[in-house]
Amino acid sequence: MLYVPGNNPGMIQDAGIYQADCIMFDLEDSVSVNEKDAARFLVFQALQTCSFPQKELVVRINDPHTRLGKDDLEAIVRTRKAVIRLPKTECAQDLIDCEAQIEAIEKEIGAEIGSTRMMAAVESAAGVLNAKEIAFASKRLIGIAIGAEDYVTDLKTTRSPEGIELLFGRSMVLLAARAAGIDAIDTVFSDVNDEEGLRREAVLIRQLGFDGKSIINPRQIKIIHEVFTPGEKDIKKALAVLEAIKEAEKNRSGVISLNGKMIDKPVVERARRFLDLARAAGIEVGEQEKSI
Repeated sequence: MLYVPGNNPGMIQDAGIYQADCIMFDLEDSVSVNEKDAARFLVFQALQTCSFPQKELVVRINDPHTRLGKDDLEAIVRTRKAVIRLPKTECAQDLIDCEAQIEAIEKEIGAEIGSTRMMAAVESAAGVLNAKEIAFASKRLIGIAIGAEDYVTDLKTTRSPEGIELLFGRSMVLLAARAAGIDAIDTVFSDVNDEEGLRREAVLIRQLGFDGKSIINPRQIKIIHEVFTPGEKDIKKALAVLEAIKEAEKNRSGVISLNGKMIDKPVVERARRFLDLARAAGIEVGEQEKSI
């Protein structure tokens, strides 16, 4: 998820040429108060006129309880083009209140009720502790993200290279997302020159189970894709698992094994996820999986 400041016309125009899976236009923290209205107009126009092929589009609005946030919703919902990302979500009621505003706009413009999707960002101790309630607060919610900078400030600490201070928050957000069946998105890695640090953190959050990572510079995209895209060994193993299932079904065998190891449902689910990720990355996974 590539962050793009809403007040930067050049970055907005170029955002579609990079290989990010998702573009998030930011109207909140990266935009100064005196540029908020101009940024909103710029993002509104970009969503209406620019092409961002095969990109998920998200707009981070200002606090919807404020005039700025209400104006953001009025503009962005009308485009019918972007997911609304709610910043600094601390409780389920924050989402419920925002959803009510979105629904009123949908009714006004004749849009299908529920067609505007939402994403929540958890950025405080209260938000982390309420992550489960937040994740289940709205059927519109497609993902929940953790924002590290505000979170560690709220904890009265700072970010470390190891990220130990984020482990509990990340785990809470991830578990909430998995329980609700939505995506879990990790925070940004702010040092764009530390590629090895970014890679280590990406490996960590992939192992934890996150679906993706927020980034602030296009240079970081390649590393995130390399970490999250299954390798040739993973793909071959996944295909072998599904082929073993196929053979067992053909032979009406109740026990399925591969290389002396039993294959059960979790192994099959992981194999199918590896292949889904490979296909999403444009990798040809072979014909044999398609018949499973």
